[in-house]
Amino acid sequence: MRRDLRLRRAADFAHLRSVGKTIRGTFFTLAYTPNGLPHNRYGVITGKRIGGAVIRNRVKRRLREALRLLDDHLVVGYDVVLIARSEMRSTSFSALEMSLLLLVGKAGLRRESSNQPVQENTP
Repeated sequence: MRRDLRLRRAADFAHLRSVGKTIRGTFFTLAYTPNGLPHNRYGVITGKRIGGAVIRNRVKRRLREALRLLDDHLVVGYDVVLIARSEMRSTSFSALEMSLLLLVGKAGLRRESSNQPVQENTP
């Protein structure tokens, strides 16, 4: 994910946790708040309850990829953080994508013109 699309500072995460809204899903919790920028910024949190470093990093990679694929289909101007839950370890990527689409829809962050599931065309 591009550097300008990532949340990196602890203050950004703290601001989102204090004033943002959260929606809890099966595999992760979605937290979001307006950021006043012409683009979205994303962050991923995985706690030690998820597992060892290898598992946590794999979970983060999968969540970042799902966000990357969905980025063009979201309303702009939000900070979005996904907080992984332990159920995330054993789920398929397609189930993860569907859960993310569901939570984004509940949050009202999905553009109206993108009602179809997100598919990336690979040559």
